[in-house]
Amino acid sequence: MGRIINQYDVFWVKLDPTQGSEIAKTRPCVVVSPNEVHNNLHNVIVVPITSSIVSDPCRIDCYIAGKKGKMVAYQIRSIDKSRLGNFIGTLSKNEIEELRDSLKKMLCQ
Repeated sequence: MGRIINQYDVFWVKLDPTQGSEIAKTRPCVVVSPNEVHNNLHNVIVVPITSSIVSDPCRIDCYIAGKKGKMVAYQIRSIDKSRLGNFIGTLSKNEIEELRDSLKKMLCQ
């Protein structure tokens, strides 16, 4: 039986190899794909989290495992589930709303 993955769960993810300005290395990422989608596919859609606190309207504040981070919405990507490492936590309701608003602005204009 495979692991349970829920939308807005945060996992350690190995993002390498990357190219150009893609966010790299192993870091926390938020699963944003709907459960119905990623439960039937080998991929999930994730948004990486960085500890670089840069002022940017597409970076959303979050606290994961007691540490402050920024969700980098414009670095959204599809990854194979095999890249998922250990479960870290789940976003709060407020963090989910802010991330959804940011993704809507970026993808639905």
